Amino acid sequence: MKTMRRIVTFDNVATNGYFAGPDGGLEWVVQDDEVYRTATKSNPDIDTVLFGRRTYELFEGFWPHAVDDSPAAPDPHGSGRRSQAIRAQAVWLSETAKLVFSRTRKDVTWKNSRLIHELDPAEIEAMKRQPGKDMIVFGSGSIVSQLTQHGLIDEYVFVVSPILLGSGRPLLSGVSGTFRLNLLQAKKFQSGNVLLRYARLE
Repeated sequence: MKTMRRIVTFDNVATNGYFAGPDGGLEWVVQDDEVYRTATKSNPDIDTVLFGRRTYELFEGFWPHAVDDSPAAPDPHGSGRRSQAIRAQAVWLSETAKLVFSRTRKDVTWKNSRLIHELDPAEIEAMKRQPGKDMIVFGSGSIVSQLTQHGLIDEYVFVVSPILLGSGRPLLSGVSGTFRLNLLQAKKFQSGNVLLRYARLE
């Protein structure tokens, strides 16, 4: 019987570890609808998305528009790109609760979004004990770093693109210590992407 909600991260990363370009861009990500379909299989088990400000603003600029499949919507992974898998993810994101951690935003207007000015580890721990489904973090390196430091992430999912970035942003920063992980799954895609799932070891 499940007794506690889990926190799962999902990140595209380059083979040398960066999860975003120097300007935060994701245009380098190797697109693959099979990855999207694989990722969305866990959506029914998730009811909350946790965002840092930068990632929320990237998502806010694209996903609400992807619901109507407009060819002019600014896809962060490739201009004009559309697919059924992307639209299905857009619908799910629109309907799912979104918690946005930001000290500078005054409000959030995307459907089902709530603004929280400080990430309090004790409050996150309390959220994990509340009834509900799992929570997921997309991107949001600052949030992933804080949650990792406090041992609050249960599973890390990486989609490794066959790309080397000369420079970029590391997923983790300001994290001390070593955290051991247990490999749960490794799945190769025809695009060259590799999905890796790791559980945090106690």
